[in-house]
Amino acid sequence: MNLKYYEQLARLGVFTKSDVEKLVGKSETADSLLQNYKKRGLIEQVKRNLYVTRSLETGQVIAGRYRIASKIKSQSYITHHSAYEYYGYANQVYYEVYVSAKTKFSEFTFDDVRYRFISPRILDGVVMNPDGVRTTDMERTTLDSINDFERIGGLEELLRCLDAVPSLSESKLVSYLGQYSKRFLYQKTGYILGHFQSKFRLSEGFFELCELAKGKSVRYFYNAIRYESPTYDSRWNLFVPEDLMAIISKGVRDAGEMR
Repeated sequence: MNLKYYEQLARLGVFTKSDVEKLVGKSETADSLLQNYKKRGLIEQVKRNLYVTRSLETGQVIAGRYRIASKIKSQSYITHHSAYEYYGYANQVYYEVYVSAKTKFSEFTFDDVRYRFISPRILDGVVMNPDGVRTTDMERTTLDSINDFERIGGLEELLRCLDAVPSLSESKLVSYLGQYSKRFLYQKTGYILGHFQSKFRLSEGFFELCELAKGKSVRYFYNAIRYESPTYDSRWNLFVPEDLMAIISKGVRDAGEMR
């Protein structure tokens, strides 16, 4: 079998058997082509029914991690810290990609990158980018990350990402918070974004909304803070760090000392 379909598969970069069937017309022919191209090192299987094309010149996988993530499931998309990475606002690039979809998939590793499923909390705020990568938009990324910072990325990395993000839409934040309908998220969002109010040009009305929706419960901002001599923020009913933004500068100092 020749390279008749290689160029088309190279343009796709990442594909499923059904994509190949559309090219060749028959399921049996698709199976034969996949087996032949795999044997010749032209394509590689990422996981069950997911393949990538390798470059004839370099032998490297053509599709990057984010395009692969966008093809794991129908309408799958990258989220949380991985979305910050994609947009270029992350301080660190992880060897994990966080992926959401309507249906769950088992975590797997390909090319030393771990693809982790994150169950979506809301459905809105997903965009298809011109390069074929599907991601959460910046407002959804920010709220997902605030909601889950204790298990994905950590507080310092979240603050660094927000420090790099150029703008946020207040109306989208309000819409997504309403869909989340989670009191603790209103608390954390109001507290964190209050430190970026001027930068993102968020109105006082936004914070009044968060304050109204947060409820009356007093909470720890994150679990470990109860052992860190926290201070109490009466507006947000939260036990918080004495100086939130100092966490960034402390991280810089610590990194400098390690060097």
